[in-house]
Amino acid sequence: MDRAALLGLSRLCALWAALLTLFPCGTQGNWMWLGIASFGVPEKLGCANLPLNSRQKELCKRKPYLLPSIREGARLGIHECRNQFRHERWNCAVAAAAPPGSSPLFGNELSSGTKETAFIYAVMAASLVHSVTRSCSAGNMTECSCDTTLQNGGSASEGWHWGGCSDDVQYGMWFSRKFLDFPVRNTTGKESKVLSAMNLHNNEAGRQAVAKLMSVDCRCHGVSGSCAVKTCWKTMSSFEKIGHLLKDKYENSVQISEKIKRKIRRREKDQRKIPIRKDDLLYINKSPNYCVEDKKLGIPGTQGRECNRTSEGADGCNLLCCGRGYNTHVVRHVERCECKFIWCCYVRCRRCESMTDVHTCK
Repeated sequence: MDRAALLGLSRLCALWAALLTLFPCGTQGNWMWLGIASFGVPEKLGCANLPLNSRQKELCKRKPYLLPSIREGARLGIHECRNQFRHERWNCAVAAAAPPGSSPLFGNELSSGTKETAFIYAVMAASLVHSVTRSCSAGNMTECSCDTTLQNGGSASEGWHWGGCSDDVQYGMWFSRKFLDFPVRNTTGKESKVLSAMNLHNNEAGRQAVAKLMSVDCRCHGVSGSCAVKTCWKTMSSFEKIGHLLKDKYENSVQISEKIKRKIRRREKDQRKIPIRKDDLLYINKSPNYCVEDKKLGIPGTQGRECNRTSEGADGCNLLCCGRGYNTHVVRHVERCECKFIWCCYVRCRRCESMTDVHTCK
Protein backbone atom coordinates (compact mmCIF):
# COMPACT_ATOMS: atom_id res chain seq x y z
CA MET A 1 0.00 0.00 0.00
CA ASP A 2 1.47 3.35 -1.02
CA ARG A 3 1.95 6.33 1.26
CA ALA A 4 -1.06 8.27 -0.11
CA ALA A 5 -3.38 5.31 0.50
CA LEU A 6 -2.11 4.91 4.08
CA LEU A 7 -2.64 8.60 4.72
CA GLY A 8 -6.20 8.40 3.36
CA LEU A 9 -6.94 5.34 5.51
CA SER A 10 -5.66 7.05 8.67
CA ARG A 11 -7.83 10.09 7.97
CA LEU A 12 -10.88 7.86 7.46
CA CYS A 13 -10.22 6.07 10.76
CA ALA A 14 -9.87 9.41 12.56
CA LEU A 15 -13.19 10.56 11.08
CA TRP A 16 -15.00 7.42 12.25
CA ALA A 17 -13.44 7.82 15.71
CA ALA A 18 -14.87 11.33 15.81
CA LEU A 19 -18.24 9.94 14.74
CA LEU A 20 -18.33 7.38 17.58
CA THR A 21 -17.16 9.93 20.15
CA LEU A 22 -19.55 12.71 19.17
CA PHE A 23 -22.57 10.72 18.04
CA PRO A 24 -23.01 7.58 20.19
CA CYS A 25 -25.14 4.66 19.12
CA GLY A 26 -27.70 5.45 21.84
CA THR A 27 -28.61 8.86 20.50
CA GLN A 28 -31.60 7.35 18.62
CA GLY A 29 -31.61 9.96 15.89
CA ASN A 30 -31.01 12.84 18.27
CA TRP A 31 -29.97 15.85 16.18
CA MET A 32 -29.06 17.80 19.33
CA TRP A 33 -25.68 16.02 19.41
CA LEU A 34 -24.65 18.24 16.49
CA GLY A 35 -24.44 21.13 18.97
CA ILE A 36 -21.31 19.74 20.62
CA ALA A 37 -19.62 18.56 17.42
CA SER A 38 -16.31 20.12 16.44
CA PHE A 39 -16.53 22.72 13.68
CA GLY A 40 -16.73 21.12 10.23
CA VAL A 41 -17.10 17.52 11.44
CA PRO A 42 -20.83 17.09 10.54
CA GLU A 43 -20.15 18.46 7.05
CA LYS A 44 -17.30 15.98 6.55
CA LEU A 45 -19.37 13.02 7.77
CA GLY A 46 -22.34 13.82 5.55
CA CYS A 47 -26.07 13.44 6.16
CA ALA A 48 -26.16 9.62 6.05
CA ASN A 49 -23.72 9.24 8.98
CA LEU A 50 -25.25 11.82 11.34
CA PRO A 51 -27.50 11.02 14.35
CA LEU A 52 -30.71 11.94 12.54
CA ASN A 53 -33.96 10.06 12.05
CA SER A 54 -34.95 8.92 8.55
CA ARG A 55 -37.05 12.03 7.79
CA GLN A 56 -34.27 14.34 8.92
CA LYS A 57 -31.66 12.48 6.88
CA GLU A 58 -33.83 12.73 3.78
CA LEU A 59 -34.32 16.47 4.33
CA CYS A 60 -30.59 16.89 4.97
CA LYS A 61 -29.76 15.07 1.70
CA ARG A 62 -32.13 17.32 -0.24
CA LYS A 63 -30.80 20.49 1.41
CA PRO A 64 -27.17 19.78 2.45
CA TYR A 65 -26.36 23.50 2.45
CA LEU A 66 -28.55 23.82 5.57
CA LEU A 67 -26.30 21.50 7.62
CA PRO A 68 -24.10 24.32 9.04
CA SER A 69 -27.28 26.16 10.13
CA ILE A 70 -28.66 23.01 11.77
CA ARG A 71 -25.39 22.50 13.66
CA GLU A 72 -25.30 26.17 14.71
CA GLY A 73 -28.94 25.96 15.81
CA ALA A 74 -28.16 22.99 18.06
CA ARG A 75 -25.11 24.77 19.51
CA LEU A 76 -27.11 27.96 20.12
CA GLY A 77 -29.92 26.09 21.90
CA ILE A 78 -27.55 24.16 24.18
CA HIS A 79 -25.63 27.34 25.04
CA GLU A 80 -28.79 29.26 25.93
CA CYS A 81 -30.20 26.39 27.99
CA ARG A 82 -26.98 26.35 30.04
CA ASN A 83 -27.07 30.14 30.30
CA GLN A 84 -30.64 30.30 31.62
CA PHE A 85 -30.17 27.49 34.17
CA ARG A 86 -26.55 28.06 35.21
CA HIS A 87 -27.57 28.94 38.79
CA GLU A 88 -30.34 26.33 39.18
CA ARG A 89 -30.24 22.85 40.73
CA TRP A 90 -30.85 21.47 37.23
CA ASN A 91 -28.25 23.35 35.19
CA CYS A 92 -28.99 21.88 31.75
CA ALA A 93 -25.95 19.61 31.93
CA VAL A 94 -25.16 17.67 28.76
CA ALA A 95 -23.09 14.56 28.21
CA ALA A 96 -20.01 16.27 26.74
CA ALA A 97 -18.12 13.02 26.11
CA ALA A 98 -20.58 10.17 26.19
CA PRO A 99 -19.38 6.66 25.29
CA PRO A 100 -21.06 4.62 22.54
CA GLY A 101 -24.42 3.20 23.58
CA SER A 102 -25.09 5.91 26.15
CA SER A 103 -28.28 7.91 26.67
CA PRO A 104 -29.33 10.99 24.64
CA LEU A 105 -27.55 14.32 24.99
CA PHE A 106 -29.76 15.61 27.83
CA GLY A 107 -30.12 12.18 29.41
CA ASN A 108 -33.46 11.27 30.99
CA GLU A 109 -34.71 14.86 30.76
CA LEU A 110 -35.45 14.41 27.07
CA SER A 111 -38.18 11.85 27.78
CA SER A 112 -39.22 12.52 31.40
CA GLY A 113 -42.15 14.78 30.46
CA THR A 114 -41.17 17.40 33.05
CA LYS A 115 -40.90 21.20 32.87
CA GLU A 116 -37.25 20.70 31.95
CA THR A 117 -38.25 18.52 28.98
CA ALA A 118 -40.61 21.30 27.90
CA PHE A 119 -37.86 23.94 28.02
CA ILE A 120 -35.36 21.77 26.11
CA TYR A 121 -37.77 21.14 23.22
CA ALA A 122 -38.88 24.79 23.10
CA VAL A 123 -35.39 26.31 23.18
CA MET A 124 -33.99 23.86 20.60
CA ALA A 125 -36.87 24.47 18.17
CA ALA A 126 -36.45 28.24 18.65
CA SER A 127 -32.69 28.08 18.12
CA LEU A 128 -33.16 26.22 14.82
CA VAL A 129 -35.56 28.95 13.62
CA HIS A 130 -33.08 31.64 14.68
CA SER A 131 -30.05 30.01 13.04
CA VAL A 132 -31.74 29.18 9.71
CA THR A 133 -33.34 32.64 9.49
CA ARG A 134 -29.97 34.32 10.16
CA SER A 135 -28.39 32.27 7.35
CA CYS A 136 -31.18 33.35 4.98
CA SER A 137 -30.64 37.04 5.80
CA ALA A 138 -26.88 36.67 5.40
CA GLY A 139 -27.38 35.34 1.86
CA ASN A 140 -25.88 31.93 2.62
CA MET A 141 -28.70 30.02 0.90
CA THR A 142 -30.28 30.08 -2.54
CA GLU A 143 -33.90 29.27 -1.67
CA CYS A 144 -34.38 31.96 0.97
CA SER A 145 -33.10 35.46 1.62
CA CYS A 146 -34.73 38.55 3.12
CA ASP A 147 -38.48 38.83 3.67
CA THR A 148 -39.65 40.17 0.28
CA THR A 149 -43.26 40.76 1.44
CA LEU A 150 -42.21 43.98 3.23
CA GLN A 151 -40.19 45.63 0.46
CA ASN A 152 -42.90 47.86 -1.06
CA GLY A 153 -44.85 49.05 1.97
CA GLY A 154 -44.67 51.76 4.60
CA SER A 155 -46.33 55.10 5.35
CA ALA A 156 -45.41 58.14 3.27
CA SER A 157 -47.40 60.45 5.57
CA GLU A 158 -45.39 59.29 8.59
CA GLY A 159 -42.14 59.48 6.65
CA TRP A 160 -41.01 55.86 6.63
CA HIS A 161 -40.93 52.88 4.28
CA TRP A 162 -39.92 49.23 4.42
CA GLY A 163 -36.43 48.57 3.12
CA GLY A 164 -33.17 46.95 4.08
CA CYS A 165 -33.23 43.21 4.80
CA SER A 166 -36.06 42.02 7.03
CA ASP A 167 -35.49 38.60 8.62
CA ASP A 168 -37.66 35.98 6.88
CA VAL A 169 -38.69 34.24 10.11
CA GLN A 170 -41.52 32.39 8.31
CA TYR A 171 -39.00 30.33 6.33
CA GLY A 172 -37.09 29.54 9.53
CA MET A 173 -40.31 28.43 11.23
CA TRP A 174 -41.30 26.32 8.21
CA PHE A 175 -37.95 24.53 8.20
CA SER A 176 -38.01 23.99 11.98
CA ARG A 177 -41.45 22.35 11.70
CA LYS A 178 -40.34 20.21 8.76
CA PHE A 179 -37.15 19.08 10.51
CA LEU A 180 -38.39 18.54 14.08
CA ASP A 181 -42.13 17.81 14.18
CA PHE A 182 -42.97 14.11 14.12
CA PRO A 183 -46.73 13.37 13.72
CA VAL A 184 -48.44 12.01 16.85
CA ARG A 185 -50.32 9.41 14.77
CA ASN A 186 -46.98 7.71 14.01
CA THR A 187 -46.34 6.94 17.70
CA THR A 188 -47.55 3.90 19.63
CA GLY A 189 -48.74 3.57 23.23
CA LYS A 190 -50.77 6.03 25.33
CA GLU A 191 -47.77 7.45 27.20
CA SER A 192 -45.72 8.04 24.06
CA LYS A 193 -48.70 9.70 22.33
CA VAL A 194 -49.19 12.17 25.18
CA LEU A 195 -45.45 12.86 25.36
CA SER A 196 -45.25 13.32 21.58
CA ALA A 197 -48.20 15.73 21.63
CA MET A 198 -46.55 17.63 24.48
CA ASN A 199 -43.22 17.83 22.61
CA LEU A 200 -44.94 19.02 19.42
CA HIS A 201 -46.73 21.76 21.35
CA ASN A 202 -43.51 22.88 23.07
CA ASN A 203 -41.65 22.91 19.75
CA GLU A 204 -44.26 25.34 18.44
CA ALA A 205 -44.16 27.41 21.64
CA GLY A 206 -40.43 27.89 21.08
CA ARG A 207 -41.01 29.02 17.51
CA GLN A 208 -43.75 31.42 18.63
CA ALA A 209 -41.29 33.04 21.06
CA VAL A 210 -39.00 33.95 18.14
CA ALA A 211 -41.92 35.44 16.16
CA LYS A 212 -43.31 37.31 19.19
CA LEU A 213 -40.02 39.11 19.85
CA MET A 214 -39.50 40.33 16.29
CA SER A 215 -38.70 44.05 16.41
CA VAL A 216 -38.50 46.93 13.92
CA ASP A 217 -35.20 48.75 13.33
CA CYS A 218 -35.01 51.99 11.36
CA ARG A 219 -32.32 54.15 9.80
CA CYS A 220 -32.73 57.90 9.23
CA HIS A 221 -32.12 59.70 5.95
CA GLY A 222 -32.07 63.44 5.37
CA VAL A 223 -29.90 66.54 5.36
CA SER A 224 -27.53 66.58 8.35
CA GLY A 225 -29.30 63.59 9.90
CA SER A 226 -32.68 65.35 10.02
CA CYS A 227 -34.51 62.01 9.73
CA ALA A 228 -36.88 63.32 7.07
CA VAL A 229 -37.32 59.76 5.83
CA LYS A 230 -36.76 56.47 7.64
CA THR A 231 -36.00 53.07 6.14
CA CYS A 232 -37.25 50.29 8.42
CA TRP A 233 -36.92 46.51 8.53
CA LYS A 234 -37.92 43.66 10.84
CA THR A 235 -35.26 41.79 12.76
CA MET A 236 -35.14 38.97 15.29
CA SER A 237 -34.23 39.70 18.88
CA SER A 238 -31.00 38.35 20.34
CA PHE A 239 -31.33 34.70 21.26
CA GLU A 240 -30.56 35.53 24.90
CA LYS A 241 -33.74 37.66 24.99
CA ILE A 242 -35.70 34.76 23.48
CA GLY A 243 -34.15 32.50 26.13
CA HIS A 244 -35.36 34.85 28.89
CA LEU A 245 -38.91 34.71 27.51
CA LEU A 246 -38.84 30.89 27.38
CA LYS A 247 -37.46 30.75 30.93
CA ASP A 248 -40.43 32.86 32.04
CA LYS A 249 -42.74 30.44 30.20
CA TYR A 250 -40.96 27.58 31.99
CA GLU A 251 -41.65 29.18 35.38
CA ASN A 252 -45.35 29.45 34.47
CA SER A 253 -45.71 26.19 32.54
CA VAL A 254 -48.99 24.24 32.50
CA GLN A 255 -49.38 20.67 33.74
CA ILE A 256 -51.52 18.56 31.42
CA SER A 257 -53.51 15.35 31.76
CA GLU A 258 -51.83 12.01 31.03
CA LYS A 259 -54.80 11.10 28.85
CA ILE A 260 -55.61 12.64 25.47
CA LYS A 261 -59.21 12.54 24.23
CA ARG A 262 -59.86 15.02 21.44
CA LYS A 263 -57.14 17.46 22.50
CA ILE A 264 -54.60 18.23 25.20
CA ARG A 265 -56.28 19.19 28.51
CA ARG A 266 -55.10 20.71 31.78
CA ARG A 267 -54.52 18.21 34.57
CA GLU A 268 -56.67 20.04 37.13
CA LYS A 269 -60.36 19.51 36.29
CA ASP A 270 -61.44 22.88 37.73
CA GLN A 271 -59.03 24.65 35.34
CA ARG A 272 -59.98 22.87 32.11
CA LYS A 273 -62.16 25.74 30.92
CA ILE A 274 -59.04 27.93 30.78
CA PRO A 275 -57.71 27.56 27.22
CA ILE A 276 -54.14 26.41 26.63
CA ARG A 277 -52.34 29.02 24.54
CA LYS A 278 -50.02 27.96 21.74
CA ASP A 279 -47.12 29.79 23.41
CA ASP A 280 -47.57 28.04 26.81
CA LEU A 281 -45.04 25.40 27.82
CA LEU A 282 -46.66 22.11 28.82
CA TYR A 283 -45.48 19.27 31.05
CA ILE A 284 -46.93 15.97 32.32
CA ASN A 285 -44.83 14.94 35.32
CA LYS A 286 -43.53 16.94 38.26
CA SER A 287 -39.77 17.46 38.33
CA PRO A 288 -37.48 15.70 40.81
CA ASN A 289 -35.63 18.04 43.20
CA TYR A 290 -32.25 17.37 41.50
CA CYS A 291 -30.53 17.57 44.91
CA VAL A 292 -29.07 14.07 45.14
CA GLU A 293 -27.23 12.10 42.48
CA ASP A 294 -29.33 9.47 40.73
CA LYS A 295 -27.32 7.58 38.12
CA LYS A 296 -30.39 5.70 36.89
CA LEU A 297 -32.16 8.95 36.01
CA GLY A 298 -28.95 10.71 34.98
CA ILE A 299 -29.20 13.33 37.74
CA PRO A 300 -25.73 14.48 38.88
CA GLY A 301 -26.95 16.16 42.08
CA THR A 302 -25.60 19.44 43.42
CA GLN A 303 -22.67 18.17 45.49
CA GLY A 304 -19.53 20.12 44.59
CA ARG A 305 -21.45 22.91 42.82
CA GLU A 306 -20.25 26.44 43.53
CA CYS A 307 -22.81 28.58 45.38
CA ASN A 308 -23.25 32.18 46.53
CA ARG A 309 -23.26 32.42 50.35
CA THR A 310 -24.98 35.84 50.43
CA SER A 311 -27.66 35.19 47.81
CA GLU A 312 -31.28 34.39 48.64
CA GLY A 313 -31.94 33.26 45.06
CA ALA A 314 -31.58 29.92 43.28
CA ASP A 315 -27.76 30.27 43.28
CA GLY A 316 -27.64 30.77 47.07
CA CYS A 317 -25.99 28.07 49.16
CA ASN A 318 -29.18 27.44 51.11
CA LEU A 319 -31.26 26.52 48.05
CA LEU A 320 -28.61 25.09 45.74
CA CYS A 321 -27.14 22.85 48.44
CA CYS A 322 -30.60 21.64 49.50
CA GLY A 323 -29.92 22.34 53.18
CA ARG A 324 -26.84 20.09 53.34
CA GLY A 325 -24.49 22.98 54.03
CA TYR A 326 -21.39 24.02 52.14
CA ASN A 327 -17.59 23.95 52.28
CA THR A 328 -15.48 27.07 52.07
CA HIS A 329 -11.98 27.21 50.68
CA VAL A 330 -9.69 30.07 49.77
CA VAL A 331 -8.49 30.55 46.19
CA ARG A 332 -5.45 32.69 45.44
CA HIS A 333 -5.54 34.76 42.24
CA VAL A 334 -2.31 36.13 40.72
CA GLU A 335 -2.51 38.68 37.92
CA ARG A 336 -0.64 41.59 36.34
CA CYS A 337 -1.77 45.00 37.57
CA GLU A 338 -0.88 48.72 37.61
CA CYS A 339 0.68 48.42 34.17
CA LYS A 340 2.55 51.43 32.76
CA PHE A 341 3.96 52.13 29.33
CA ILE A 342 7.69 52.93 29.50
CA TRP A 343 9.23 55.01 26.67
CA CYS A 344 10.44 53.34 24.59
CA CYS A 345 9.04 50.66 24.20
CA TYR A 346 7.77 48.21 26.80
CA VAL A 347 5.10 47.81 29.48
CA ARG A 348 5.98 47.40 33.14
CA CYS A 349 3.46 45.77 35.49
CA ARG A 350 3.24 44.75 39.11
CA ARG A 351 2.31 41.25 40.20
CA CYS A 352 -0.82 41.45 42.32
CA GLU A 353 -2.32 38.72 44.49
CA SER A 354 -5.83 38.47 45.86
CA MET A 355 -7.60 35.88 48.02
CA THR A 356 -11.22 34.84 47.35
CA ASP A 357 -13.56 32.63 49.36
CA VAL A 358 -15.20 29.95 47.23
CA HIS A 359 -18.20 28.02 48.57
CA THR A 360 -19.18 24.57 47.29
CA CYS A 361 -22.10 22.36 48.26
CA LYS A 362 -21.51 19.41 50.59
